[in-house]
Order: sequence, then structure tokens, then C-alpha cells
Amino acid sequence: MVSILTFIIMIAVGAAVLGFIAVSAMFLIWWERKVSAHIQTRYGPMRVGWHGVLQSVADVIKLLLKENIVPEDVDKPIWWLAPFFAVVPSVMVFVCIPFGNLFGIDLIARDLNIGILYIMALTSICVLGIFMAGWGSNNKYSLLGGMRSAAQIVSYEVPMIISMVTAVMFAGTLSMQKIVEAQRGMWFIFQPNMAVAFLIFVISATAEINRTPFDIPEAESELVAGFHTEYSGMKFAMFFLGEYTNLFIVSALAATLFLGGWQGPFLPPVLWFLIKTYGIITVLMWVRWTFPRVRVDQLMGFAWKVLTPIAFANLAVAGWILLK
Repeated sequence: MVSILTFIIMIAVGAAVLGFIAVSAMFLIWWERKVSAHIQTRYGPMRVGWHGVLQSVADVIKLLLKENIVPEDVDKPIWWLAPFFAVVPSVMVFVCIPFGNLFGIDLIARDLNIGILYIMALTSICVLGIFMAGWGSNNKYSLLGGMRSAAQIVSYEVPMIISMVTAVMFAGTLSMQKIVEAQRGMWFIFQPNMAVAFLIFVISATAEINRTPFDIPEAESELVAGFHTEYSGMKFAMFFLGEYTNLFIVSALAATLFLGGWQGPFLPPVLWFLIKTYGIITVLMWVRWTFPRVRVDQLMGFAWKVLTPIAFANLAVAGWILLK
């Protein structure tokens, strides 16, 4: 009886997570369209629902009904699996993200004592999906996009992980929930050197998820659509789902590691978490529609010559502060 109840709870939690991811991705697509429209002095979606809020639902229906075209020369097993490798690791990260407390219930699927390591491992797997899409498509533009993405993600993972380790040093734990609790009274971003770590994390995470100005792997003017040039229908939609899921994840991680997570006065904890997360998302969207794309050499040089040395120096400063 207990095992059946546990199984039902697991199914319910999984369904809730998947439902939240789907709704959140559709909302973020609509929100980015509105943000970009207002930056460019336009209205954005206005016709489907109030202020076009149902435009993303219409797009999902359209993609579901579109023909799934499989090019003749693709490596079919790799080509078919690539979208799943791009999405599934991102979905699994939600297991240990603490959303806060609602009606006395902690909104976290599992408080892992190695939460940060778990997240680092899963975010590293996403690059496999992108590279598989480029390799399996048997297309020069897709392959070049996949190779660029692999090099970019490996390069920017180094400063991003170092900035995360800086927060872990101050918290003294790898558990996401306990990292939030360690910020009770003062968020980590107000520590002497943590604003630098926060900035490094946000810049590196933006490059990790291939967002402008670091969207070299899918530069339309050079590579058509990059690694997903040969994809259509729901497979194409899965890459978009993965992109916006990753956008939410890196923003949630920034809010959790540096901005106190669900900590805050007056409002319910889950509301504080969502305000911080969507605030960071809005800033990243503003950056996307404001700054131009950088060159490949500038992108790689910035990671290894600027961000990584600063991240190591900041880590050393954090160690000195803790030992002082």
C-alpha cells in the first residue's frame, strides 16, 4: 500500500513539474515577444487572447499539426535522439530547485545533499543533444553550429562553475535548500566579493544557453539556423522548449545562489522566488534585444582570457574572506 502511494505521489510530482515547464515555456516565449516589441517600439502579439497571451498556445498547436520532415541523408538514430538529449536533462534539473513554501508544503521535488553537483552534471549533458543534432543532420551548417556550441559551452562552464563554487563556500553545503537558508538575514550578493561572482555567473550562463550576444551556434546570417536547420515540427519545438527551460533554470539558479532564493519579507516565499527569477529573465531578454552578436574569436577569448582569470581570483578572495 505504501509503495503504491509513493508511486502515485511520484507520478503527481512529475506531472506537476512537466506542467509547470510547459506553461512557463509558453509564457516566456510570449513575454519575450512583448519585451522585444516594446524595445523596438512595437506592440507584439495582440490578436490571440488578451494582448496575444494565447499566441504561444496557437504556435504549439501549429507545430503539432506540421509535417515532421526527415531528410534523406541524416544519421537517423542520432538525429532522432538529439532533441530528447537537449530537453530531458533540463527537465531533470527541476528536481532540486527550491521554489519556496506554499500552504506549509516545501515546493521542492527532492532536496539532494549534492544538489549543485547534480545540476552541474545535468547541464553538461545538454551539449550532447546540440552536438548530436549538428552531427546527425549531415549538413555543413548544422555541424558547424554544433561544433561551435560544444566549444562555447565547455569554455563558459569553467567560470560559471567557479562562481557557483564561490557561493557554495559561503553556504558550506551543496544542498540548494540549505544554500537558501544560509542567506537568511543577508543575501550572498551583498557579501564583499559576491557581486562579482553573480555577474560572472549571469554572463557565463547566458553563453551556456546560447542567448544573444553569445548565440554563435545558431547565427542566422552565417549558419541559416545552426544545429536545428534540418528540424521541423515538434522536434524543432523541443529545441525551443529546451532553450526556454534553460533560461528559467539559469535565472532560478542565480536567484537561489546569490539573491536569497525564496527569502523575502511580507510576500509568500514562492512569490518571492518567482519575482526574482522572472526579473533576471527579463534582464536577459533586454540584453538579447539590445546588444549585437559577438564574433567567434571574441567569444572564446572573453571566456578564457577575461572571465576565467577573474573567476579564479574572486574564488581566492572568497577563501581569504572565510579564513580571515
